Amino acid sequence: MSDAAIINLSAIPEAQREAVAAVLRERDALREANKRLEHLVAELNQGVHGKRSEKLSEDDRQLAFEDLETAIGEVEEKREVQAPSESRTRGSARRNRGNQPKDLPRIERVIEPESLLCPVLRTCGEMHKIGEDRKERLDIVPAQLRVIATVRPKYACRSCTDGVTQAPSLPHLIEGGLPTEGAIAHVLVSKYADHLPLYRQSRILARSGIEIHRSTLADWVGTAAFHLGPVVDRLAEHLKTSTKLFMDETTAPVLDPGRGRTKTGYLWALARDDRGWVGDDPPGVVFFYAPGRAGENAEKILRGFDGILQLDGYQGYNRLTRSSRKGGDPIRVAHCWAHARRKLKEVFDRDGSEIAAEGLRRIAEFYKIEADIRGTAPGQRLSARQARTAPLVAEFGEWLQKQRLRVSAKSRLGEKLAYIHRHWDGLQTFLHDGRVEIDSNSVENLIRPIALNRKNALFAGHDEGGRAWGRIASLIETAKINGVGPFAYLKATLEAIAAGHLQGRIDELPPWNLNPSS
Repeated sequence: MSDAAIINLSAIPEAQREAVAAVLRERDALREANKRLEHLVAELNQGVHGKRSEKLSEDDRQLAFEDLETAIGEVEEKREVQAPSESRTRGSARRNRGNQPKDLPRIERVIEPESLLCPVLRTCGEMHKIGEDRKERLDIVPAQLRVIATVRPKYACRSCTDGVTQAPSLPHLIEGGLPTEGAIAHVLVSKYADHLPLYRQSRILARSGIEIHRSTLADWVGTAAFHLGPVVDRLAEHLKTSTKLFMDETTAPVLDPGRGRTKTGYLWALARDDRGWVGDDPPGVVFFYAPGRAGENAEKILRGFDGILQLDGYQGYNRLTRSSRKGGDPIRVAHCWAHARRKLKEVFDRDGSEIAAEGLRRIAEFYKIEADIRGTAPGQRLSARQARTAPLVAEFGEWLQKQRLRVSAKSRLGEKLAYIHRHWDGLQTFLHDGRVEIDSNSVENLIRPIALNRKNALFAGHDEGGRAWGRIASLIETAKINGVGPFAYLKATLEAIAAGHLQGRIDELPPWNLNPSS
């Protein structure tokens, strides 16, 4: 029962009765809103810090956060509407979060008073401006469609019949076709960066009165994928000159028309990221499509590379370390401590194992040191690891062997400890080379957009679609990690290809070389 029901309103003077009742209703509404808000905040904290949070994928966590934060925003708005006097200051602070970049175009709307005559004495005349209040808000205009009409006037000589002059037509990726290079780039970014399948893009365009069938958009994508192929090939060649690379693979479901269902293809990611030790080479990633996960695919992709390869514990990579390796010398591998940690975390979350908890605590000490030395030169990283980390890793190795003797090899924990033991040599590689990272999280972060596209598009329509997916995703993700906007990059690159840059100027086209504003 609310306070309004308990208080005898009849004892209050009639002139004040409605005002008191309104205040009590406002307080009841605030109590209800605060109770719901506290519940939502508790759920948000559970999503961030609770045990369940590690069981959710990054994408699932973000989706949960979005919905919880939306609900919190709804409660705060309700509280402001129902009790404006209580939350006016807090609400204005909440709504003014964020800053508008200075380079955004600005439209000024000046609101003048109805009259500039002095309101005190009309005989004073007009008032003078002494200042102004300025408030900036972010406005969003939906994607703007426009038609570019290219006109080439013809000029003829009046004195003779042969003197006709006309400027040559500008080169385009699709000669005589409908789209500009910017339109093609927009479709590519929408499909492979924003995860909008072509049939959805067709529907979005239709809402603006532009009827372009999905098959037409697919033709644009195929044309772009063909012309961008040499750029991706050169990017891969550049990566394979590095002394250290990351590799990982992720599923890419592909439609199998003969059986009326999907089959499992794979996108193999080959990446370079030397930012952890301030290397000179820019970061990059290339996705290679293959119809299977056999290790021979990795061997084929890595032909010509003889450096250190950072990867997870997938057994298909074992052939790369053998003397019989095709395409180069045996590769030295660096295994991933994040995967080792993940194995123990799975056991701890399920069984609460004290042994798993101890292993996690020891690995956390390695990561504390890595956080201290990230961004320093390889020599400094190596010195710190030799002095601080190597003794801890040695102790971990002794602890690992003792626990393996205590635990059944067939138990869940025994299997996880055996995994770490099998990869022990590779897990120590980072102790002997300052350029090597402690884990392969860099490449895992790069393949996350592939998983997002997989969820939205469900599958590629054909093996060739998988190859196009890999090519365009390679350029988009490489542009992003180099701080270049994918649309600006692809638009500029397609224009450069149309202008003939593939003939002799292809090295200008990787994302770290091309200036999108030029």
